[in-house]
Amino acid sequence: MRRIKEWNQDWKFSRSAETEGEKVAIPHTWNALDGQDGGDDYYRGQGYYTKEFPCPQMEEGEQVYLECAGVANSASVSLNGKELCRHDGGFSTFRVNLTPELKETNRLTVIADNSVNDRVYPQKADFTFYGGVYRDVRLAVVPRVHFSMDYFGGNGLKISPVVKDGQAEVTVETWLSGPAASPWQENAEVRITLEGDHAPESRVMPVKREAGQEADKTASVPGSSTSGYAKAVLKILCPHLWNGRKDPYLYTAKAELLLNGELQDEVRLRFGCRSFSVDPEQGFFLNGEAYPLRGVSRHQDREGVGNALTREMHREDMELIAELGANSIRLAHYQHDQYFYDLCDEYGMVVWAEIPYITRHMENGRENTLQQMQELIVQNHHHASVCFWGISNEISAGGLDQAVLENNHALERLVKKLDDTRLTTMACAFMLEENSPMLSVTDTVAYNHYFGWYMGSVEENDRWFDRFHREHPALPVGLSEYGAEAVMQWQTDKPERGDYTEQYQALYHEHMLRMIEERPYLWCTYVWNMFDFAADGRDEGGVKGRNNKGLVTFDRKIKKESFYLYKAYWSEEPFVYITGRRFVNRAETEAEVKVYSNQKEVSLYQNGKLVGSAERSGHIFRFRITLEKDNELTAKAGEAADSIVIHQTDAPDPSYTMPVMEEITNWLDGVDIQLKEGYFTLDDRVEELVNVPEGEAVFLEFLAAYDSRKQGAAASVKMTMEQRMATMRSMKLSEFARRTNTPAEEVTEFLRKLQTVKKPDGDM
Repeated sequence: MRRIKEWNQDWKFSRSAETEGEKVAIPHTWNALDGQDGGDDYYRGQGYYTKEFPCPQMEEGEQVYLECAGVANSASVSLNGKELCRHDGGFSTFRVNLTPELKETNRLTVIADNSVNDRVYPQKADFTFYGGVYRDVRLAVVPRVHFSMDYFGGNGLKISPVVKDGQAEVTVETWLSGPAASPWQENAEVRITLEGDHAPESRVMPVKREAGQEADKTASVPGSSTSGYAKAVLKILCPHLWNGRKDPYLYTAKAELLLNGELQDEVRLRFGCRSFSVDPEQGFFLNGEAYPLRGVSRHQDREGVGNALTREMHREDMELIAELGANSIRLAHYQHDQYFYDLCDEYGMVVWAEIPYITRHMENGRENTLQQMQELIVQNHHHASVCFWGISNEISAGGLDQAVLENNHALERLVKKLDDTRLTTMACAFMLEENSPMLSVTDTVAYNHYFGWYMGSVEENDRWFDRFHREHPALPVGLSEYGAEAVMQWQTDKPERGDYTEQYQALYHEHMLRMIEERPYLWCTYVWNMFDFAADGRDEGGVKGRNNKGLVTFDRKIKKESFYLYKAYWSEEPFVYITGRRFVNRAETEAEVKVYSNQKEVSLYQNGKLVGSAERSGHIFRFRITLEKDNELTAKAGEAADSIVIHQTDAPDPSYTMPVMEEITNWLDGVDIQLKEGYFTLDDRVEELVNVPEGEAVFLEFLAAYDSRKQGAAASVKMTMEQRMATMRSMKLSEFARRTNTPAEEVTEFLRKLQTVKKPDGDM
């Protein structure tokens, strides 16, 4: 029987092969700090992980495998000075057969490499590409005849349940490996057992010589084994369905390898019986019932830890998502830890799983996209939670040509070959034209839209999706990303787009939730993002190296106000939440108090006195109060209650305002510019300026200077001038300068040039 043990302790790490290094435990990344502090200057190169160990105890013919659950982004594995394996892709499991090179004492070296290159994805995206051996490492000893360990990181077991007419037909396929020198298949059998409600009796199947799967394609020791294949189809007459958050029931499939009647090896995987579909008019259906997918996207990193998460951290993430009331997760933008997929099964989350084919197509990376997709599917086919395979994300952002289109088609064909039981999808960049041939590649599509944050008004989301649905009535469309940033320090009673305040983020999501509820045709919606995450090239909102769109802070310690808004809409747990608890000092004499709750009626008390009761409107309760010097506010709804304290002050608290959001007059202190009436200033809007030929030239020059400064994913985004104007048209020129962190001297020069451009007569 196989023996597997965790192998995370007693490693040494160094950035150089010449030095012994420091003692570390795995999971480990070398970018936990420099990948989060901004500047886009974190170390991208090689890291050397070494481990010395005695030869494991083995019976004759047994094989010893190293299993790595994640080495970013490329790996080389050597034992006693001989390289045994190379693996490209930082998010999937791979295994190495160590047996031929084992000695009495051994030195193992794993080289992790996150260097810049043009063949391994991702290379351009709005998140940090951490390096390291950042997921668990295991050592496995398996018998000479065993379930395959060499096929794209899989378990040698594939389970395909299909629910139809009240029954579940469960196809179980197994692949086996054994010594090439003996015809072991003639004496081998596989016993398949399903464990769970109404499970049928076990089935014993003969092993065929034919592989049925290219089981030796990725073998660490080519030619050292031959393959066998066994298949059984079992029926569950009255299956207990996996039914999302309501009832995430799981069966277990056990495969036992028998040789001459004696048990040799065993593998187990959990699975669920369910059916699902997508209707272009009514959205997602689970087990024949409408089940709108309302969820969040998740990145796997956190503050001070990077991507080297522990199981406890993964579970904390899941519990926060479950508390929110979400029923679906987009696991962006790569394959996540196997343990997290297990949690998705257990918690009943419908999953969109994808590969990091993102932002910029690399012609030399085509094979890597196919490999990463094959690993994603082989390793996660059994998960009941996974209903969608995502083949790309915003891949047209770097320009759409025949190579990009064909790579997407190749991925689609591969997915359908490997798994015809699930649907395919892609996340489209906002600038992808609505008649693009990309829209016909996958079963469903979704768009990443940020109207109300990067561009335009939040109401444009409504108009865009209604128009798209009207023009493409047969195409299921979803909203794969939407969001706005909030930094906890910034607070205001007058929120506006681009101010990075907690209040604007909440205002944005208040509209988006209403918009989503009114459009059942949206087959999925995913908040970007559940948690703040690292993007080392960013410098926004007064925070370096971070994307602040999360509903929860990077360290998971603060649930932003928007978190409670979603909880009010999606969760059934009774609660009330008073907004504004971090906006403690208020200069106004009267204030609006907002309460988020999933209850029908809420009462508000100020310093113990009843202010009034209100019925909800979109899960939001609003009250007007006259502020006293000190105010203890309490909201109650049945047994649920919440309290905050705020103070009335003589002047606004300057610590709540982001420094870059100064008034233009202060921004340009000391600058000797006498503004001429009838000429453009920073108070005018982009759309007004570019409608004047001379103004367009001035703006394009200013835009070029910004382009030369920008870093990260934005540098690879290709848009027409028309598309760029669409993202900026409603911005004031001052807003654009602030949002792009333009140096003061460039703003001054920009203003001087604006003052040479005369407004049309109608603007005088």
